[in-house]
Amino acid sequence: MKIAIIGSRGYPYVYSGYETFVSEVAPRLTEKGIEIHVYCHKQLFKEKPENVKGIYLHYIPCLKTKSLSQLSNSFLSTVHAVFHNYDVLLYVNSANGIFGVLTKLFRKKTAINVDGLEWLRPKWKGLGAKVFYFSSKMATKWMDEIITDAEGMRQVYLKEFHKDSTVIAYGANLGKSKNPQLLEQWNLKPHSYYLVVGRLIPDNNALIIIQEFIKSAAAKKLVIVGDVPYRDKYAENIKMINDERIIFTGYITNSDVLAELYHNCYSYIHGHEFGGTNPTLLKALAYGCAILALDTVFNREVLNDKEHGFYFTKNNLHHLIADVDNNETLLIPLRAKAKQRIEENYTWEKITAQYFHLFYKLSNNKENRM
Repeated sequence: MKIAIIGSRGYPYVYSGYETFVSEVAPRLTEKGIEIHVYCHKQLFKEKPENVKGIYLHYIPCLKTKSLSQLSNSFLSTVHAVFHNYDVLLYVNSANGIFGVLTKLFRKKTAINVDGLEWLRPKWKGLGAKVFYFSSKMATKWMDEIITDAEGMRQVYLKEFHKDSTVIAYGANLGKSKNPQLLEQWNLKPHSYYLVVGRLIPDNNALIIIQEFIKSAAAKKLVIVGDVPYRDKYAENIKMINDERIIFTGYITNSDVLAELYHNCYSYIHGHEFGGTNPTLLKALAYGCAILALDTVFNREVLNDKEHGFYFTKNNLHHLIADVDNNETLLIPLRAKAKQRIEENYTWEKITAQYFHLFYKLSNNKENRM
């Protein structure tokens, strides 16, 4: 069976959740005997091998603009893919739903992982939000299988588009602290800081978290990992906040350093609002963090309601921080059983097996296409 993956930046290039998904699932599917083809953004790769670890790579150009680079790459990748004998085309990113018209025309079996509520994210205002909503709707009309990464997201698509979906979550790899000395570059010690990881965009509520932290008068520090790769007033205003307890690290590309920040934090604060199963939240569980999470249906699903975390709203986080700051006994049980949640439901082996069965279901029903 041959599967093509379209919509990520490529393999083994790792930048965001989509690329991490491809880098984890594609090799595991190859080990199961599936031939995997990944479409890559040509300009991101200096070297362009045709095959890496048994995964076939196709380097496709794109328009070099922020708003059109992904869509143009996906369009050209789709044009290439429909003339090849793939059994299933897997798209990631709901923006690619519009290409279902082409795959339907060429009688290609398709599945799309639609990710989060892109049309509600503050960063996509006006036309951008409308494009994401339209593309998501078109995916439900033209694609053979909609994949949502949480039951909560499945319910959204049922309500909004009257379309059922297959729930396949994201995954994470368990880890343990190996070198806490890496924290010394920020003069940090284990359990002396709260941690926030994510881009400095309104969707992730970093500004609200910082304001609530300052209001709490916590004795510990707050470490903010992340930035944005472009000039942005929201991010700049955040980084201008002056409080000696707050540390802005910017992007951290060294995975060992980032892992140690997770492993050794007093608590991980998760403010992501519009996604389904969020990769950074899973990583916090996989690294054994005690978690304070924004109260959303998606975060409650990942944390199994109150079993693996405490919740806050946008105006009461300071109370929660004040409660736990001098009472570590509240957090110790959360740390002790955090990894259990990953083992139960979010291993990459389980995620890969679910995609494996989905692809076989689709490919075996080719004759029922139209």
